[in-house]
Amino acid sequence: QVQLVETGGGLVQAGDSLRLSCAASGRAFSTYAMGWFRQAPGKEREFVSAIVWSSGSTYYADYVKGRFTVSRDNAKNTVYLQMNSLIPEDTAVYYCAVKLLPFGMLTAAPRYNYWGQGTQVTVSS
Repeated sequence: QVQLVETGGGLVQAGDSLRLSCAASGRAFSTYAMGWFRQAPGKEREFVSAIVWSSGSTYYADYVKGRFTVSRDNAKNTVYLQMNSLIPEDTAVYYCAVKLLPFGMLTAAPRYNYWGQGTQVTVSS
């Protein structure tokens, strides 16, 4: 089993920044990518960003491009999501996830194998 723990959520004002962290632990595994998704009340879970572990290639949803940055620390098995210029529409529970295999779209939640418990991000106007 792989355990993922997200930290860094909170309540901020529009225009502020937050950095989310996701630490992976458990049995040794080969990770293809780690992703960030979010889910707002009454809405479906949506893709935010992903990073391919070996190459460091990054991917973003259009609605966060230019504001969010994903990065990784291989030694710590940790992925980060730096969120700048936050807007109220970014309010959601943010989840990190592990994708073990390089098949299927990085943006597709069902392709991810392990998920964290989520961390709440609330942006007030």
